[in-house]
Amino acid sequence: MTISELRYGTGREALIRAVIDVVAEEGLDGLSYRKVAQRAGVNNTLISHHFGSKEALLEAATVWAVQRSQQMADLTLASELDKDFATSLTRLVADEPNLQIFQYYMILASRRSPELGRMANNLYESYISLVEHFLTHYGHRADRAAARAIFAALDGLVLQQLTVSSRDEIVAAIIRLGELIDRR
Repeated sequence: MTISELRYGTGREALIRAVIDVVAEEGLDGLSYRKVAQRAGVNNTLISHHFGSKEALLEAATVWAVQRSQQMADLTLASELDKDFATSLTRLVADEPNLQIFQYYMILASRRSPELGRMANNLYESYISLVEHFLTHYGHRADRAAARAIFAALDGLVLQQLTVSSRDEIVAAIIRLGELIDRR
């Protein structure tokens, strides 16, 4: 199920989900209060009420997207980067591609905007911290650089699944990455 197939409901979360879909489908240049409100099925004055600005709306959507991705992929439940983890991660990407696409738009747009740069940095730092926690929890030495490298590999594989590779290819690559990590 994609974000857009979920029933939006009303209020803040409906707007956040709508932002994610609009940005994923039309890019940041296609984002407008009118489109978000229409997608969410609410009056566009609700955006100002909940967020106050487009930047605050994007920041809330970024935080929500990261939290949702982390809940769904939950590295803390994985015992290793094995077939189960690979299957779960690739299912997340297949089920909610807009969630990932939105995050990539935010990261790419961060090169042009200091505010978006701060959001993109926070997004990446939360994922890197999660990988670092995963590594130390399962007996690997605490190493921020290794966590960054492993996250970069996983991030790149997610991007490949969204664009040029099959889910089976990505599952095999994640399993191989886990094998390389376990060689410590």
